[in-house]
Amino acid sequence: MELVEIKNELDKIASRVEDFRGSLDLDVKKARIAELDMQMSDPEFWNSQEAAQKVISEANGLKGYVESFKDMEERLENLEVSYELIKEEADQELFEDLQTELQAFMNDVNDFELQMLLSEPYDANNAILELHPGAGGTESQDWASMLLRMYQRWAEDKDFKVETVDYLPGEEAGVKSVTLLIKGHNAYGYLKAEKGVHRLVRISPFDSSGRRHTSFVSCDVTPEMTDDVDIEVRTEDIKVDTYRASGAGGQHVNTTDSAVRITHLPTNTVVTCQNERSQIKNREAAMKMLKSKLYQLEIERQQRELDDIRGEQKEIGWGSQIRSYVFHPYSMVKDHRTNTETGNTQAVMDGDINSFIDSYLRSQIQ
Repeated sequence: MELVEIKNELDKIASRVEDFRGSLDLDVKKARIAELDMQMSDPEFWNSQEAAQKVISEANGLKGYVESFKDMEERLENLEVSYELIKEEADQELFEDLQTELQAFMNDVNDFELQMLLSEPYDANNAILELHPGAGGTESQDWASMLLRMYQRWAEDKDFKVETVDYLPGEEAGVKSVTLLIKGHNAYGYLKAEKGVHRLVRISPFDSSGRRHTSFVSCDVTPEMTDDVDIEVRTEDIKVDTYRASGAGGQHVNTTDSAVRITHLPTNTVVTCQNERSQIKNREAAMKMLKSKLYQLEIERQQRELDDIRGEQKEIGWGSQIRSYVFHPYSMVKDHRTNTETGNTQAVMDGDINSFIDSYLRSQIQ
């Protein structure tokens, strides 16, 4: 990159940062932060744990925006100072440092812009992520365990908290199904990009003949709903079953029937929870998950109606995977919605899926 190109990039970034300032309503956000801080200083603040966590989450999200923007302004100013120094003194080492810092800053500006774009209802909520293997037994269940690890790594990198709500291990390897609660600001906003079918092509480690296998896993993502969301669930519409909690994914192995399964009869929606120590707690958590599922079903119903009006056809099924992970005969991960791809399959399986999430979310906004 030539010096004149660096100047052009700095000007572009400066313009974007100024646009951010106009969109952020910093004074409004600072006033809201002060209001939330006052609530948190109230001696009775912790009387309701759930309400307290909601306030803390909102405050942390707002503070994150304000602090990130302040950091961007300072970094931009430092880059501009470095540019002026290089103009006066042809220092190659300083020039290379500036290039490196500029690229990192551009990436962070893009990330910040994406966070600002996550403004849909419930984007800021925690996410409930479920993985369900397709046909294929051990092979597809192993693929589900690989995706489970990928999402756990991604969440850790984002400093999100991950709780295993339900876990059903496979007979030989992998998992039959797993449900995660991923807690963090904008967790649902990011992870909604992962909803769909994920396809794996590889030489199976479970096939003694060394043949190539194709496996599918369905990923479902819904926002965790809070109690202030009005979603009616009638008692006569649900069936509640209890069973003994166990399995590698649970936090404990219980000797009582503390695990809960709730079936919503009109929609045949099933949710389970076994990570709490009491049946009452598991039931409360399962009801939250059910409301989240019912909310998602309503959103999908409305979307289908809009698609019918527009004449759009969007098939959802095992043949319409959103992303393919090819390990053999070549290495590539490709998102079929945006054509974003990479040959570094190991990095992706280690949780580096931000480029896919970024591309998809931006495609939905444009």
